[in-house]
Order: sequence, then C-alpha cells, then structure tokens
Amino acid sequence: MRRLRILLLGIMALTLITAVGSARAQDDNPAEDFAVWLEALRAEALGIGISAATLDGALAGVEPIPRVIELDRSQPESTLTFKQYMERVVPNSRVQKGRKKLKENATALEAVREVFGVQPRFIVALWGIETNFGQYTGGFSVIASLATLAHDGRRSAYFRAELLNALQILEEGHITPDAMMGSWAGAMGQSQFMPSSFVRFAIDFDGDGRRDIWTTKADVFGSAANYLSKSGWKGDQTWGRKVLLPDGFDTALAGLKISKPLADWQALGVRRANGRNLPVVAGMAGSIVFPGGDGGPAFLVYDNFKTTLKWNRSTYFAMAVGHLADRIAGQ
Repeated sequence: MRRLRILLLGIMALTLITAVGSARAQDDNPAEDFAVWLEALRAEALGIGISAATLDGALAGVEPIPRVIELDRSQPESTLTFKQYMERVVPNSRVQKGRKKLKENATALEAVREVFGVQPRFIVALWGIETNFGQYTGGFSVIASLATLAHDGRRSAYFRAELLNALQILEEGHITPDAMMGSWAGAMGQSQFMPSSFVRFAIDFDGDGRRDIWTTKADVFGSAANYLSKSGWKGDQTWGRKVLLPDGFDTALAGLKISKPLADWQALGVRRANGRNLPVVAGMAGSIVFPGGDGGPAFLVYDNFKTTLKWNRSTYFAMAVGHLADRIAGQ
C-alpha cells in the first residue's frame, strides 16, 4: 500500500512538472504561440469566405505589438472635471477650425443632410472631436493591433470578431492592408469606426465603389450621418441646452432614465440659461442631467443627446459634441 502511495505521488509530481514545463516552453516561445494562433484565425477566416489572397496580403509579417498591450492595460481612469474636459476638447481653436471646415465642406454636408437629416454642424463636431477634422487618425496597423488584442486573451472574443470584420473590409476592396491604419484599439479613419461599425454604417456616398472613411470626405460625412440616423437621430431637434433650476429642485428627478415633456419641466420651474421660458415643441421631451455632478451646471438634454451616447457612451463626450456643434454654428 505504501509503495502504491509513493508511486501515485511520483506520477502526480511528474504530471505537474510536465505541465509547468509546457507552460514555460509556451512563455519562452511567444512568437511560436502567436503563429499557431494566427494559423487558426486564418482557417476561420477562410471558412467564412475570405480569400487566401486577401489573407496573404493582410497577415503576412503580422506580429504582436507590445505597445498595444501596454496601452490596453494602462488606461488611466479620467481625473478631469467636466470643466477641464470641456476646455480641453472644445477649445476656441477647434471652434474656429470647425467653422472653417463647415464652410469649406458646405456642399457635401448639405447633400448628406438631404439624405439622412443630420444637421451639418453635428457631423463637423464629431469629426473635430474624433480626429481633429481628419488630422489625427491613428498610426497603428489595424490588422496588427486587432490581432495583438485578440491573441492577448483579455477581451479576445470581442477583438477576434473585430479582426474578422477588418479582414472582410479588405476582402471587399475598400482599403488596402498598408493603408488600413487607425488607433491602437482598431478604430479607423476620420470617423474612428471600429470594423463592426464600418460594416454596419459606412457608406459609399460619392459612388466610386468604395466605402472610404480614410480619405474621402463625402464617405466620412455620409457614414457618420448614417450611423446617427440609424441610431435614432432627429433632424428637426437639437441636442439640449443649459438650464436654470428653481430653488429646491428635487435632484431625484435628474438622470437620463427620467424623461418629461418640456411643458412639464416648464411647470416645475425649469428655465433656459438666460431665464426665458423653455421652447414650446409638441411631443418633445427631455431629461435633466448634471455632467459635473450635483451642484454643477444643469442641462436639459433631448433624444439626440441620447443618440450621441450610442456613438460614445461618455456623457462628457456627448456634451462636448453638442457644445462644439452649437459654437460652430455661432449659437
């Protein structure tokens, strides 16, 4: 019995040593591990109809990017106050540049408005905040970045799906692998679409056969407007406004989950920032929000604000888009 126990312990120890050795071998050969993973990814892509030629061009020489992992794992929690964020994202220089871009691209923007009903000032505001009007679109290979993140394992399923979408975009000929550049997280072009957003919302507005959100402004504007339109944008409404609250306002009424007709807010004593009555718009409702926290400035936001949150879930971001759009329009 004692010999059997010793034998079993020996087998267990050998198994543990083998497992540890295997793990160490894998750690010692990350390139080999990635190569095996990439072959499996290639097989999956072939199985959904992506051609070998596209995969050869897209995956040749792709290796993990350590900087992408570093950026993914070291994203700091924002410590900016609402005021600081607005000063950084909506500076006077961006307002002035936005007005210039609105004027320069008036014809294309109006054409987009006719199709999708999205006011040009909001398209320009999104464009300005996302990439400073196309100036900063990212310097990472989208394929390599997404492969790095998909292989890493922290959010592998999400980034694997995005990588397959990116390969499908290449398959359709909208961009070449070398030109498919973006952020470290895979957001692409002047509108910073993730590949899944490209697949759902990017359009060929100029009719040249390609959905080009990298260099073709008509496609950039049309794709952004299509995104907003399909997300519920209302072209006959604005995003919201700063308001004055009556003394003793019940802050339990604040928050996006509580929506009331403008007439109800008026009856509760809510007024425009200049003290005037709220607008009278039949059927229009809004919510009171405090982006800087209770005690800070109050805003009455409408459905378009909530639609902007589908583009980016940050309340600060949605506020910045609305403010920049208003200032670009001289409001």
